[in-house]
Amino acid sequence: MVKIVGSFSALFAAVLVFLTGNGLLNTLLSTRMAMEGYPMAVTGIVLSCYFAGLLAGSTVCYRPIQRIGHIRAFTIFAAGTTATTLLHGLWMTPVAWGVLRFFCGITTFGMYMVIESWLNECTESRYRGRIFSVYIALSYLGIGIGQQLLNVGDVGSNNLFIVAGVIFALCLVPVSATEGIHPQLPERKKIQLRRVFRTSPIGMLGSMAAGLTNSAFFSMMPAVCTSIGMSHSQLAWIMSATVFSGLTAQWIVGAVSDRFDRTFVLVVVAVAIAVVSGWMFVGQETTYRLLIGKMGLLGALVFAVYPVSVARAHDVFEGKETVAVSGCLLFAYSVGACASPLLASGLMTLLKSPFGLFAFWCLVNASLALVTLYLLKQEKVEVVAVEDQVSFVPMKRSSPVVMAMDPRNEPQGGIQSIRKTDANFPGPSAGAGQAR
Repeated sequence: MVKIVGSFSALFAAVLVFLTGNGLLNTLLSTRMAMEGYPMAVTGIVLSCYFAGLLAGSTVCYRPIQRIGHIRAFTIFAAGTTATTLLHGLWMTPVAWGVLRFFCGITTFGMYMVIESWLNECTESRYRGRIFSVYIALSYLGIGIGQQLLNVGDVGSNNLFIVAGVIFALCLVPVSATEGIHPQLPERKKIQLRRVFRTSPIGMLGSMAAGLTNSAFFSMMPAVCTSIGMSHSQLAWIMSATVFSGLTAQWIVGAVSDRFDRTFVLVVVAVAIAVVSGWMFVGQETTYRLLIGKMGLLGALVFAVYPVSVARAHDVFEGKETVAVSGCLLFAYSVGACASPLLASGLMTLLKSPFGLFAFWCLVNASLALVTLYLLKQEKVEVVAVEDQVSFVPMKRSSPVVMAMDPRNEPQGGIQSIRKTDANFPGPSAGAGQAR
C-alpha cells in the first residue's frame, strides 16, 4: 500500500496543497464579510458565485485541457486561481468579490479536473479503491488544515489572501515536476437527468439536499461564528472539527449502510440532522465547547448524506453506468450547492438570527426524510435487497472526472492505464518522457 501511494506522491501533494488553500480562502471570505458588517443576504449572494463558477467550469474546462495538455492547463488554472485570490485584497466590494469568486470557481474546477483525470488515467482497476480512498482522505485533510491557517495572520488585513495565493501557486511545483504523463479525459457523455431521476429519485434528491447542506456550512458557518462572537481561533477549530468528524464518520455510516437497507439509513441520517440542527436553532448555543461538540456531531451526519445517496442510486443501475449516473448526481449536488448560500442567508435574514442557518439545515433534511418516506409508501422507488447493494464508497464533491476512479465503476475500454514504470504499482513516473 505504501508503494502504491508513494507512486502518486506528487499528485497527492498537489491535492493536499490545493485543498488547503481552498479551505482557507472559503472560510476567510465568509469571516471577512461578517467582520466588514455586510448583511447575511449579501454574503450569501457573493459566496454562491463560487459555486456558479464551478458549474460553469464543468462546461468550459474540457477544451483547454484537451488542446494544450494537462501540465500547461494546470499552470493556467493555478495561475488564474492565484491571481483571483490575491485580487480579493485589492477590491473589497461585494460586486468585485462576486465576480472574482465566479472566475475562481471556474479555475478551481479546472484544477480539480486535471488532478483527478491524472489519477484516474494512471490507476489500474485493482488499485482504484485504495487510491480513491486516499484521495478523499487527503481532500478532507487539506480542507481541515486550511481552517487552521486562519490563525497565522490578521483576518482584517490582506495577509491571509497572500497566504492563500502562495499556497495555490505552490500547487504548481509537484505537478510541474511530474514527467512522462499524457492522460486522456474520460469521454463526455450526455447527462440523462430525467432517466436517472425516474430510476433513482432518492439518489437525486439526496444529492441535492447534500449540496444545500454542505455548501451552506462552508459558506455561512464562518459568518455565523463571527456574528455570535467566536474568536478566529475558535472559528478555525469549529470548522476543522466538523470536517474531520465528517471524514471519520463516512466509513462508519458506510459500514452501516452496507449491512442495512440504504434508503432506511438515508432517512435515519436525514432525521438525525434535522433533529440536531433544530435543537441547535432552538438552543442558540454560544458557548464554544458546546458549539464545537454539537458541530462535530452534525459534521458526522451531514457529510454522509451525499455518499449514501450516490450509493443508493448505484444500487439500481448497472456498473457500466457508474460514471454517467455519478455525473447526474454531481450535477444535482452542484445545483443545490449553488442555491444554498442564497437560500440559507435569506432564511437567516428572515428570522433575523445567524442561527437561522441551523433552521435551514433542519428544513432541508426534514424535507428529504419526508419525501423519501412518501416515495417508499407510494412504491415510487425500487426496493433493493441488502445482499444486492453495491459497496459504499466515501465521496466528496469535485469534478465528474474522479467518478471514473470510483471502484464501483466497470471499465468499458474507454479509459486505459498508460505508461507504467512498475507493473505492480503504476503511477506518475519521473523521466519516462518529456512532460507535456
